Amino acid sequence: MEDLKPIFATNLSELRKKKGWTQLELAEKLNYSDKAVSKWERGESLPDVTNLKQIADLFSVTVDYLLTREHTAATVPLSKRKRRNRAMITGISCVTVWLIACVLYFSLGFTALPSSGPWLSFVAAVPVTCIVLLIFSALWWGKKWLLTTVSVLIWSILAFVFLLVFYIAGISIWGIFLIGIPAQVIVFLWAGLKKE
Repeated sequence: MEDLKPIFATNLSELRKKKGWTQLELAEKLNYSDKAVSKWERGESLPDVTNLKQIADLFSVTVDYLLTREHTAATVPLSKRKRRNRAMITGISCVTVWLIACVLYFSLGFTALPSSGPWLSFVAAVPVTCIVLLIFSALWWGKKWLLTTVSVLIWSILAFVFLLVFYIAGISIWGIFLIGIPAQVIVFLWAGLKKE
């Protein structure tokens, strides 16, 4: 069987250079050290299967593309279509959340209890949208989107709880936003974690 290390090394190096990334930049995107990327590109080692898939997704190619010397039309990436489809699925999911919020708003507005605060359905739609985005960020969009979504989710949940308590009980619990500060610090520290 043919040694896959030099094939992978060549393909990875070519893909990285096409993007204009340094080994360090690629390592940061993969949450790895630049030493690991350097070893891969020198053909000294191969990443594990999970990382191969992550690399393939990052460059919008197949794992087969990374491990074959000759690239046929079947292994050439469909990156634009794939990215567009992912963006469309993400968008449809988020718009569906807001459609449900609109239905709730009008449903609650026509009930006998208009004081039930139908506008809160829109306030609740923000953290729900963040949860949807969090799922798709974890699947497709990478760490930067994931961290941004987590940050917005934290603050939108705190804002929703604040508005809900203020509307129902008339109590201003502004201190709840203090919870967001250590939570945001945790997100920033998490962003700094690197895989070994």
